[in-house]
Amino acid sequence: MILAVILLYFLLLLAVSRLTAAKGGNDVFFRGGRQSPWYLVAFGMVGASISGITFVSVPGMVIHSGMSYLYTCFGFIFGYFAVAFLLLPVYYKLSLTTIYSVLKPLGNEAYKTGAAFFLLSKTMGAAARFYVPCYIIYQSMVQTLQPTTPTPQPSTLLFPLTVIAMVALIWVYTRRGGIKTLVWTDTLQTVCMFTALLLIIYKVSEALFPNLSGWSAVSSAFAAVFTQQSVPLDAVGASGWVSFLSGIFIVIVMTGLDQDMMQKNLTCRSLRDARKDMCAYGFAFFPANFLFLSLGVMLCMLCEGQGTALPEKPDDLLTMFATTGRLGTAVMVFFAIGIVAAAFSSADSALTALTTCFCVDILGMEVGDDKQDTGAEKTRQRVHKGVAVAFVVCIILFHLFNNTSLIDAIYRLCSYTYGPLLGLFAFALLHKKHACSLGPLSCFACVSSPLLCLLLDNIVPAMTGYRFGYELLMLNGLITYAALEAISQYKKK
Repeated sequence: MILAVILLYFLLLLAVSRLTAAKGGNDVFFRGGRQSPWYLVAFGMVGASISGITFVSVPGMVIHSGMSYLYTCFGFIFGYFAVAFLLLPVYYKLSLTTIYSVLKPLGNEAYKTGAAFFLLSKTMGAAARFYVPCYIIYQSMVQTLQPTTPTPQPSTLLFPLTVIAMVALIWVYTRRGGIKTLVWTDTLQTVCMFTALLLIIYKVSEALFPNLSGWSAVSSAFAAVFTQQSVPLDAVGASGWVSFLSGIFIVIVMTGLDQDMMQKNLTCRSLRDARKDMCAYGFAFFPANFLFLSLGVMLCMLCEGQGTALPEKPDDLLTMFATTGRLGTAVMVFFAIGIVAAAFSSADSALTALTTCFCVDILGMEVGDDKQDTGAEKTRQRVHKGVAVAFVVCIILFHLFNNTSLIDAIYRLCSYTYGPLLGLFAFALLHKKHACSLGPLSCFACVSSPLLCLLLDNIVPAMTGYRFGYELLMLNGLITYAALEAISQYKKK
């Protein structure tokens, strides 16, 4: 069944791609012709942010931390406003194709280092996110191939083949239109994703209150969510204020300093449109996560009502019900649609952003509105294929070594690899009038900061009992900024 959903969904995306990218070219692929409607960008970005990992992991977070993730989500809203009014004006004033061009005044070494950190961070992060739907599809195929076996045995080659097929599908419908296609496909995928989420909530509500139906069941389920006393209200590993502040900086870094998320915003017609899209997106993200957490609470209550033990891994909470048919075939179909839509919407934009960053920031490709150079377009196509191959390799490696909660793994990774980007951008923006080339020492500062944070993350808990949460991102950025400031003062002497 899930394979049929993927096939039909891919054909729909391919049709959208053909309609939106009849004329390809680097300007269309990288910048979408700067003609994207802001409301489509805002709506599609919600889907791009809510990946397959969100669909699976966020409901399961309530098992250990209840609804406390909302502290971080509330901080997200202020983070999006900071991006809209602090970073977007800079990007539009410079008419950027990639946001890392802001780092050029600091010297070629700092510029290339910033782009390299994005390539590393986004490749690993996108691979971790895309791992979830690939693994679910893989499990479905194992069960399909071994329908009479009580305990289906995993296949050594089936998972790599599944990943290759999924990435190949994404490459096919993004290879011509790039970001222009994604603005439209993300809108379609967001519609599919939230339709699936709402229908799953509806079905779970009916299972919780079998004597009710329709809106009565749904309203009773949400009333139970608000009055559920067994859900802890403590923040995850930190106080609510620290989680709130961390949420602000997570957005500034993972959206404002991320080519993947900002590339769509830079396709809007004007700065005013881009600001409207960013603010609208920021307000929408909080209720979206509230729905996922509410679903998790409902599933926990359903486990309690049915006498079912909660899964050992929080990520298995939704899949335990959705893939086994315990809530009916309809939920299995909705879950398949939601997970595929979420997976494709995040992975396709990552693939496009990585291609853009490598071509423009690493290879130095110039992008203009004039007729595209044939050689440059062929180079972009080769890079796009290479990025897809690297993506496949990273997903398979993540499958081999991952042993933590996926949503936490993504944000912990963000704390280490996006911290230097935070420090670099803060230094570049605060010193834009008196910027100087920092030379190779900037590379040393950006590499040593995450290593120092890793050391502190192991020493501090052992000595004081305090464990860093997502605030490690702020510390990482502060250390990088301080190191760059010291280098700058040394250069001026």
